[in-house]
Amino acid sequence: MPRTKGSKNRITASTDFDAQIAKLQKDKAMLEEGLSKTVAQIEELKTDIKSLRESLKPQKAEIKQTEKEIVKLEAKKATAEAKAAEAAKKVEAEAMLKKLLASGMTEMGFSKS
Repeated sequence: MPRTKGSKNRITASTDFDAQIAKLQKDKAMLEEGLSKTVAQIEELKTDIKSLRESLKPQKAEIKQTEKEIVKLEAKKATAEAKAAEAAKKVEAEAMLKKLLASGMTEMGFSKS
């Protein structure tokens, strides 16, 4: 038996347009509901971001202040270490001088008294 020519995708008169329209309207309503939920979530996240940004400003200021204090303390530490090193050298030099004087050396113009 030979095949008939033409498309087999014909709309028949028995198609229920009202049912298709109702189904599509239901799908549209579900999509719109999902869209509105997503928009609400976005707005909520925007509000959260804004509040987090506001709380970020004082934190940054506190970090800057802490950094300044660290720099000051490091400078004081370096000064104290330099003074301590200088004092240690002075003590070492005095000990060396006493040792030389005790051994009777007069190389530096010192004489044993």
